[in-house]
Amino acid sequence: MIKLEGATKLVRIKGFTKAIINDVSFVIPRGKSVGLLGRNGAGKSTLLQIIAGTLELDQGRVIRNGKISWPLGFQGGFQGNLSGEQNVRFVARIYGVDTEELVAYVADFAELGEFYRAPVGTYSSGMKARLAFGVSMGVKFDYYLVDEITAVGDTNFKRKSQQVFKERLRGSDVIMVSHSASSLRDYCQTGIVLEDGKLTYYDNLEDAISAHESNMKRPRT
Repeated sequence: MIKLEGATKLVRIKGFTKAIINDVSFVIPRGKSVGLLGRNGAGKSTLLQIIAGTLELDQGRVIRNGKISWPLGFQGGFQGNLSGEQNVRFVARIYGVDTEELVAYVADFAELGEFYRAPVGTYSSGMKARLAFGVSMGVKFDYYLVDEITAVGDTNFKRKSQQVFKERLRGSDVIMVSHSASSLRDYCQTGIVLEDGKLTYYDNLEDAISAHESNMKRPRT
């Protein structure tokens, strides 16, 4: 279970302060994967970072029961002056998993070759994404947070990534942000719509998609 209590997050947009999450009290139940929908700029990626704990609220708190991944599409947590392997060792210590097992798993999964021991600051965005995805698949989480990216690389790498990800979801849930309704339908059963700083939960994903599409027909406030 993930619970928000009186959660508020403020951002500065074009000189104005706006609450993209406004005094929200909300429970995301365990046992069903969730698609997170909302307009561009509504705060979906920000909400994922708040759930992950990589971004703080301005008010309120988040209660997390279970092990939660960082957003899979988010690569900002890596230290650029450390190698990929050193970053993996750091993650292993944080999450209390076997360091050598995780290092070996990511080396095999991410297919970075000699770059695995090169500073992450020298990586392309695709290489960082492969490293991030590999680390995420190497640590078993109760919740996987996905921000648009579920697989990167060539066709074979994408196929492998999707297969491993679906295997992980047999015992875990996903909270996924995507502009693709078909991607959400592939992974999610329920939905949350973020609109005007408020969250609305739908037990049926199709209802969430319909609500979001209706919101998109209205002028933005």
